[in-house]
Amino acid sequence: MKHFTTSHFLNVDNPDPKELHRIEILTKGDRFKDLGGLFAVLPPGREVPYHFHQNRESVIIALAGEAVEIIEGKEMIFRQGDVICIPPGEKHGLANRSDKEFRYIEFFTYPPALADFVEVKPS
Repeated sequence: MKHFTTSHFLNVDNPDPKELHRIEILTKGDRFKDLGGLFAVLPPGREVPYHFHQNRESVIIALAGEAVEIIEGKEMIFRQGDVICIPPGEKHGLANRSDKEFRYIEFFTYPPALADFVEVKPS
């Protein structure tokens, strides 16, 4: 078992406030075979490129701030307390268009994000 307190992640410093900051919080080292997790800080004006995963499933939980989630070309506001579930093959991206950091936690099935990450051009 691994226990998280979301309030802990509200106080994590971003070492470079102009860049996306990610911390693995759940790994195979924690004895999970098919589940990973990360905490991220997305600074104002930054984005996660529009992409999809061939096999990975994700659950993203907004902890603080506001961002725009682009899913299959449609934009939706993603705010503190919102949860988004993304199945394999669904195109998505994340943009922080606000003037404050956006903080979130993501849990996902393996393979790890980069091994299954396919960037696409928005249509």
